[in-house]
Amino acid sequence: MSDVQDYASSLSDTSSRKFETFSYLPDLTAAQTREQIVYILDKGWNPVIEHTEPKNQTSTYWYMWKLPLFGETDVDVVLNEIEACKAAHPENHVRLLGLDNFVQCAGTAMIVHRGITV
Repeated sequence: MSDVQDYASSLSDTSSRKFETFSYLPDLTAAQTREQIVYILDKGWNPVIEHTEPKNQTSTYWYMWKLPLFGETDVDVVLNEIEACKAAHPENHVRLLGLDNFVQCAGTAMIVHRGITV
């Protein structure tokens, strides 16, 4: 187990905090984000876009951007909503969730925009 890397993070250093599915990896590129949306839609999950201030990123409450995109099948619609959320709240973190209707929980969650950390 000595090969396991420790990720230094602390509550006082907001830029060091790790959260969501891909938080230990480099930020997703536009193409990788598109691939993740395709995966969510292919699974039949409902995309949800949420945002919060960086100081509240570890909170269980995030603001919902509009309603979940129930039944959406167009990747570009989801991408446009992410861009609209980022434009409206550039200082906030934005995350994308894929809600599974059948299991009634989030099948995936990932940060698609990191806001300004103070």
